[in-house]
Amino acid sequence: MEHVRRRDTMTVRLTGELDHCSAQSVRRELDGLIADPGIKKLVLDMGGMSFMDSSGIGVILGRYRELHGRGGALYVKNMNSQVEKIFLLSGMDQIIQII
Repeated sequence: MEHVRRRDTMTVRLTGELDHCSAQSVRRELDGLIADPGIKKLVLDMGGMSFMDSSGIGVILGRYRELHGRGGALYVKNMNSQVEKIFLLSGMDQIIQII
């Protein structure tokens, strides 16, 4: 997982699959990256992701709640058609902006 911080924004490039097998480790790593209260925005670059299931949705929603609770925001970008379909069917596009 690659990441870059610019001021109050952390951009993280996710690769591979975000599923039941990987969700716990991705959750821990993302939580570590956004633990700094100076991080107000998290951008998840999903360009390298090939698959996401409901466990991945849970990971994203949890980070959204954390950031939203402290006045921040979460954004996603570069989803492939399969990942975007799951994202849209779950209704996550109603609370998380696709950029």
